Amino acid sequence: MGLKPGERSLLVMQSDIRAMSIECARIGGINLSQGVCDTPVPPVVLQGAADAIMRGENMYTPHSGTRELRQAIAEKQRRFTGMEVDPECEIVVSAGATGAMYCAFQALLDRGDEVIVFEPFYGYHVSTLRAVEVVPVIVSLSPPEWSFRIEELEAALSPATKAILINNPGNPSGKVFSREELDLLAAFALRHDLFVFTDEMYEHFVFDGRQHTAMATLSGMKDRTITVSGLSKTFSITGWRIGYALGDARWAAAIGYFSDLFYVCAPSPLQAGATAGLRTLDESYYKGLSLEYAAKRDLFCSALAEAGLEPYIPQGAYYVLAECCHLPGKTSREKALHLLHQTGIASVPGAAFFHDGGGEQLLRFCFAKEHHILAEACEKLVRFR
Repeated sequence: MGLKPGERSLLVMQSDIRAMSIECARIGGINLSQGVCDTPVPPVVLQGAADAIMRGENMYTPHSGTRELRQAIAEKQRRFTGMEVDPECEIVVSAGATGAMYCAFQALLDRGDEVIVFEPFYGYHVSTLRAVEVVPVIVSLSPPEWSFRIEELEAALSPATKAILINNPGNPSGKVFSREELDLLAAFALRHDLFVFTDEMYEHFVFDGRQHTAMATLSGMKDRTITVSGLSKTFSITGWRIGYALGDARWAAAIGYFSDLFYVCAPSPLQAGATAGLRTLDESYYKGLSLEYAAKRDLFCSALAEAGLEPYIPQGAYYVLAECCHLPGKTSREKALHLLHQTGIASVPGAAFFHDGGGEQLLRFCFAKEHHILAEACEKLVRFR
């Protein structure tokens, strides 16, 4: 019949993250490629979901999420960022942060619009923009601090520019944007009348005394910022797909329409588990995350350095980019596969986070592992050296 995929499908390919995870599973290695976060789930979160199942809370919820979960999210935002969000009309719970971001792009962007994206970028951000036929325009961050120049942002503008996308803390770089940097970006967005999409999934993974600042809390930014986050990483429930978008009621209504169309609702009893966690766990839990993951970072980065894979020390999140120039192979994919087959340690080729041939001398590792698994990975890397 001559059937073939539509042109849109050619814009999106399987990510290198999943490809490396599949190869790692095939050989029985240690997966430090995908950010699955296999640390224990807080018992209160598990019990909350189990109780909801037994109570029969297994039907559809409102497409924007249960009222209880939206209220808990609003309260958490108030406590940790000072952001005032109306749980009745400014929150959309969706199928993970990825689903929330996709719905936000569908709702607020049109074919041919341009969105400025910082590089190194999270591949799903770029692929999702392309899936909705929006053009990502790349602005590079400069290591080791992954800083930007406002002149380069101005140069990236065109009449088609509709928004800027900020990942804070960043995947894969671990970049935490300072208040001063966010002020510059806010002024840029206001000056050029742009939306700002922020992925703040790793807001509680911030190290060395740094503070996470929510873009929507800056002067003039609440009406134009779409904040995307979720509980996947904070509660180690990546498979539950509980994410959300926060924004002005006008934008939330449109985002909610697409979330309803694509997903109907997030899983009902799992929303109850997330609600239990948000209502019960206090500030000490979130502070403990930062301290625990800072220790994991230090342990793992030390092993990378000893193995000759010089790391760019992350300021937040739970990923690290490391130099791999001495590994055999012409591309970062070949280098990642060499390391995997020699050590059993899976990483992600750096090229997955860059355009136009960048990142070929970098690998990305995820250190969100239980201590004994991370320690084993460190031993393997050190022996490899």
